[in-house]
Amino acid sequence: MEITSPSRPHGRRTRTRRALGLITALFVAIAGLTVAAPAAAATPWIDVQDDGYLRISVPNTDVEAAVGPVSQVVVEGNFGPSHNWAQIGLQRSGANWTATYGPFTPGLYYYQVTGDDSKVLKDTSNPTSVASEPEWSTFFIPGDSAALLADAPEEAGTIETLTYDSAVAGEERQALVWLPPTYKPKGKKFPVFYLQHGGAQSYRDWVEVGRAEQILDNLWLSGRLEDMIVVMGNGNVPDFSAELLDNLVPAVEDAYNASPSKKKRALAGLSMGGGQTFEVFSEHPGEFAQIGTFGAGRFGDLDDIPVKKMNNKTDLFRVYVGNPTDVAHNDVYDSFQKFDEIGLDYQFDGVNPDAGHNWNAWQENLIDFAPRLFTKKPSDPAMSEGHTALTERFETPASGTTPTPWISDGGFVTFETTADFADAEYVSVWANTAPGGSWLRTEMSKVGDRWQTTIGPLDPWFYHYRLIVDRQAVKDTSNPTSVTSEPAWSTFLVEGEESRLLTDVAEGEGGALDVMTYQSSVAGEERSAYVWTPPGYDAERAEPYPLFVLNHGGGQTWTDWVEVGRTRQILDNLFLDGALQPMVVVMPNGNVSDYPAELLDNIVPVTEATYNVSGDPAKRALAGLSAGGARTISVLKAHPGAFASIGVFSAGFGSGDGVDVEAINAGTDLFRLYIGDITDFVYEGMMAALVTLDELGIEYEFDGVTPGPHGWDVWQKNLIDFAPRLFQELPADDVRPEVALVSPSTAGPFGAVDIQVDASDLGGLERIVANIYQDGTLVQSTQSPMGGAESGTHTATVQLPSGDYMVKYNAHDRAGNVSRTGTFDFTVDVDG
Repeated sequence: MEITSPSRPHGRRTRTRRALGLITALFVAIAGLTVAAPAAAATPWIDVQDDGYLRISVPNTDVEAAVGPVSQVVVEGNFGPSHNWAQIGLQRSGANWTATYGPFTPGLYYYQVTGDDSKVLKDTSNPTSVASEPEWSTFFIPGDSAALLADAPEEAGTIETLTYDSAVAGEERQALVWLPPTYKPKGKKFPVFYLQHGGAQSYRDWVEVGRAEQILDNLWLSGRLEDMIVVMGNGNVPDFSAELLDNLVPAVEDAYNASPSKKKRALAGLSMGGGQTFEVFSEHPGEFAQIGTFGAGRFGDLDDIPVKKMNNKTDLFRVYVGNPTDVAHNDVYDSFQKFDEIGLDYQFDGVNPDAGHNWNAWQENLIDFAPRLFTKKPSDPAMSEGHTALTERFETPASGTTPTPWISDGGFVTFETTADFADAEYVSVWANTAPGGSWLRTEMSKVGDRWQTTIGPLDPWFYHYRLIVDRQAVKDTSNPTSVTSEPAWSTFLVEGEESRLLTDVAEGEGGALDVMTYQSSVAGEERSAYVWTPPGYDAERAEPYPLFVLNHGGGQTWTDWVEVGRTRQILDNLFLDGALQPMVVVMPNGNVSDYPAELLDNIVPVTEATYNVSGDPAKRALAGLSAGGARTISVLKAHPGAFASIGVFSAGFGSGDGVDVEAINAGTDLFRLYIGDITDFVYEGMMAALVTLDELGIEYEFDGVTPGPHGWDVWQKNLIDFAPRLFQELPADDVRPEVALVSPSTAGPFGAVDIQVDASDLGGLERIVANIYQDGTLVQSTQSPMGGAESGTHTATVQLPSGDYMVKYNAHDRAGNVSRTGTFDFTVDVDG
């Protein structure tokens, strides 16, 4: 039978052989690496996009058929920080459970689908499988950083299955064997590298999850790997040393053209397999000349090991470990103290800062270790690039210490519950720790009468989370922070340069934050708003302050921009940086049936009576997120010119019917739009809004895509960009940008149209636009933000049905000037 891996080409070389053992007959047979799996569904449950995003849609009928009715569904796998296990929560949408997440970094991902915390099912639309984890499936995201994990560009090594009798296990067993392209059954004998799996795994795991086949193929093809045989054995035995030395090694040497020299043997293993490797190393020094331990540190009693023999008979002993989320992290530190004390020679690859106790770390370990084997030069003792020294144990405060979470150096965050949930069956923490700020759930482990987990490293930023206890959202009562609109939420800040603008300024240096009350004639009740005034605010100043009204979103209230949005810190830091004009910022309650009336009849008049603010529309700005963005648009449409600066965060424009385009353009100095990436459910609406605005002729600026979902990470970044643009006294700029169409340069016909537009403007470009029309109707809009660059290029590849088209293109500068609009006719023939 042929050996294949997912996405591997068929028709690879295979061999079958029989050899006599010292005690029992042995044979090598080719066997498939995938177990029988259900037929692939017509539509994948997980659709991996080219840019690393996942579109997930799990049919509820398939879930119920497998595990019965459920109230929640997650896809869980190595999606978390450090590639640790985490859960993507799905939402029920019609007949499916859905989510869009990412972008995830290149690499191999393994996952399962779980309902109601414990009902696990296999993704039947994915034909991949993992023998040791029957519910797992895998998918691969390609990219430069994972190039060695990709299928080899040409035929390389061969995987075979060795079957042999195990006297230790009392049964017939199997091992996988990788043979290099140069392997020959006779002639010069090949060195052998024995590579062991971890606990609760099997001999297949290094190929099915570890990508060992691809790694070895690619290393060999690149000239970085010596010719060798690699054997991946079954370590699930009570006496591994006997299994390896008495059964597996003789079987390999009988069946293959393998060198019997101990100098031509290497041994390495991950986790449990790393412990087994050290056991062989210490109990049988010299049986293997090169030793590697991956994510292992518990090596037993080291006082009586034969250090001198181990040093003298071993050419290489190299140790690998992940960051503090690796369970072996502290064990390795402790072992090093003992190694140094007893004089055991070793090399340390350094702490991998980006991976924990998982396959992502062990794949990197193999990539570093294998090229060191059987070479003529000594192994370079240096750590891998970016790895760090292990100088101390990772310690957290004593259990019960408050407040929580505990934030350690390097962005590692440890959560602990109170003892209230000692009898809970399942506890997790759900936080905005996924790429861009999407929510991920991380399982917590029972520690005494509490639950704990450490997550990281988290990028410096502001985080919000809640505990999930037996499927119920619960507040972390050991964290004193709160969010009024989300009673179960708590927050914390990971400090660093990236989060500097979200950090408290020194006491006495920032602006004031007050609560303004007002009577709402629309809601029929007294209401409140937060008001930020700049440092040095002077109620008697001759020149009134500009006014900026900032709206919250749906399901939120007037406190959210302060409690979650960090508006106070953002405004304080921007002002102290000299990036923000002195202004008064009002954050009102937008939960009303008629927001324009609420704003203009209630909020603004009370603000004018309470604060020294300008009545000049040119000195007024209005912005909002999500539903607050829609409210902002409603004011722009109903009262064009009432606020000269408009900002819309993650909201569409709506219908263009009845819109007074001339009044909007005349009365608006700045109309700037923001959106998250495709994980933002408003993304498509925003793209449609840009088309509508172009069709109407409304002048606007588009900030481009802010990586992240429909969430606070994105909106904080939007505010950081928008607020400094307000009320700036800029020198007059009436020079139009220069623009040129580079492609298409001929009329075609084309199968797909590559568009390139170059533009320049000394005052700084805002965006370049290229829109496609057919018979006068806009059919596709493309554009690129330029961010103030003096020159730039917009490129897009457009797929269109066959027909005749026209591209209209122009460029906008930061002063609001628009270049001439050029046109070019072309033809598409998709069948040509």
